[in-house]
Amino acid sequence: MFRHSIRTFLVGLCALAATSQAATAVALVAPAGLYPATHAGARALRSQTLADLTTAMKGEAFAHASYDLFGAQADRDAHPAVGQLFRTTAQTELNEHLSEAATMAGVVGTNAADLRQAIDGETYEHQVMYRGFADQARKDGDLDAAELFTEIAGDEGRHRDAFRTALTVVTTGRGTIPAPPKADMVSVPAGMPKVKAARTKANLDTAMHGEALAHAKYMLFAARATQTGNAALARLFEGTAAVELHEHFAEEAVLAGLVRSTKENLRKAVTGEHNEAANLYPGFAAQATTVGDTAAASYFRDTAADEARHGTAFQQALDQLH
Repeated sequence: MFRHSIRTFLVGLCALAATSQAATAVALVAPAGLYPATHAGARALRSQTLADLTTAMKGEAFAHASYDLFGAQADRDAHPAVGQLFRTTAQTELNEHLSEAATMAGVVGTNAADLRQAIDGETYEHQVMYRGFADQARKDGDLDAAELFTEIAGDEGRHRDAFRTALTVVTTGRGTIPAPPKADMVSVPAGMPKVKAARTKANLDTAMHGEALAHAKYMLFAARATQTGNAALARLFEGTAAVELHEHFAEEAVLAGLVRSTKENLRKAVTGEHNEAANLYPGFAAQATTVGDTAAASYFRDTAADEARHGTAFQQALDQLH
């Protein structure tokens, strides 16, 4: 998994956040340098622009993961056209918006560099973040969340160990890339939150954003490994990505009560997309323009226009359900 400083957790969290980051959330500091600028264009970007691109990637990854779940709920509610709308939009968020931001930010590097990113992130989550979240949930009486956070911490430690082994193989040419983990596919039905403390809710939101981003980034790393002819490494990244999305994110979504009725999910999507279109991305574009990062400014403006269209489509779908 991937993390930044606590500022990244607290600033500009994007659309569809089930809860905002609260002051009671654990004050954790992620390892530095998880997003090295591997492209010449990325190295030229200002630090604020890179931070905004990171926020954008987190939001787009979370939207992708959430919309997939909303699509499944729409199918269960006998609204197949809405389900397809959610899934199509989810793919746009992942394959266009996030991918473009990742390219601009220089996220993907060599296979070895990608593995080092993964190792740093998994180590942080295993040793610090999830253990801290579990301790806080236990103190707040959210025992199911404490148990889940503890289990995920263990998973992240195993992911780190597999990536360490893979890094040795990649850098020395000796040994075997570990087999990919197998995800336990978790269904996420509509429901209310199963935790009570505001701090636990905030920590679940942080965790879900991170799991969604890890899935997206590991898929990008897998594509890079495939391009370089390392099929075993690609399988390891893909398998780990599946665990992050279909197991960890899904289990956290159940506790957070992320999925509600299709009408409620559409309202949440409309609010999120309109916020991104009217506030988040225009603000990022203005900042990038001010510092001369014109390509990034163009990306933010184009993405804002896309999100406005998404918001309109979701509103139309909601109106048709009334």
